[in-house]
Amino acid sequence: MDLAEWNRLPDADAQRELMSCCASPRWAAAVARGRPYGDVTAVVGAGQAALDGLDWTDVRAALSAHPRIGERVANRGREADWSRREQTGAQDTDAATAAALIRANEAYEERFGHVFLIFATGRSAGEMLAAARERLANDEAAERAVVRGELAKITRLRMERLLT
Repeated sequence: MDLAEWNRLPDADAQRELMSCCASPRWAAAVARGRPYGDVTAVVGAGQAALDGLDWTDVRAALSAHPRIGERVANRGREADWSRREQTGAQDTDAATAAALIRANEAYEERFGHVFLIFATGRSAGEMLAAARERLANDEAAERAVVRGELAKITRLRMERLLT
């Protein structure tokens, strides 16, 4: 779908399309309310502004749609396809790194209470593992800031895919 098509969708449909980019209903509603947009850059900017305005509950809603890094994505649909593509580096690794990534995911979830989120596109399993281990040392506030930044990068990439 291109931007012109998305601009013409009924509001509920436009929001549903956006949910594959960021699974926060509040975010999708805020971005859709700004239509029509003149170009993809404007939509992406609106998406960033809407992300910046989310409270942590809304961010957690968005995180709930993301699979664990290195976990095989079993779901179907656009978001699942994008997750598989984005996490290619986590799939192409040796057994020891894959097992360490699972352990790091578990430790992260135990510490922070949500999935380890990282902009995985172009990163190897080893790079993601190192980032998970490093981020385990963050305090809650620092990690929330990192998560918001990673979510913003993922959302931007997906919005560009959706609308071009």
